[in-house]
Amino acid sequence: MTRRELRENIFKLLFILEFHNEDEYFDQEALYFEELGPVEEKDELYIKNKLSMILEKIPEIDEKLEENSQGWSLSRMGSAEKNILRLAYYELKFDEDIPDKVAINEAIELAKEFGQEDGASFVNGVLAKLV
Repeated sequence: MTRRELRENIFKLLFILEFHNEDEYFDQEALYFEELGPVEEKDELYIKNKLSMILEKIPEIDEKLEENSQGWSLSRMGSAEKNILRLAYYELKFDEDIPDKVAINEAIELAKEFGQEDGASFVNGVLAKLV
């Protein structure tokens, strides 16, 4: 998988897991990979590991997003935009392998594809305040 495909799958899992409790996590993850089809072991491990690291940091990530999304609480954000921002913030602050410009650009592209009509602008605005 390309980096973009890996990132998209991580975003999709973050999105799915938002609608399930912790007890359903492993079942939902397994179901996702089953429906995804054949995935190289290294790619599956990358997705699972990065997802786990993001989930561990969700309280810290959400706090920073709340502080920097003026006038928008997390509960008011669209689920797609919120999880795109979570992924992007993680990449900006905790993933040294990904340049900031790449993390921001990829987040904007995800928002264009999966977010609401003005989702890309919103994501760009919040991320601009974070860097």
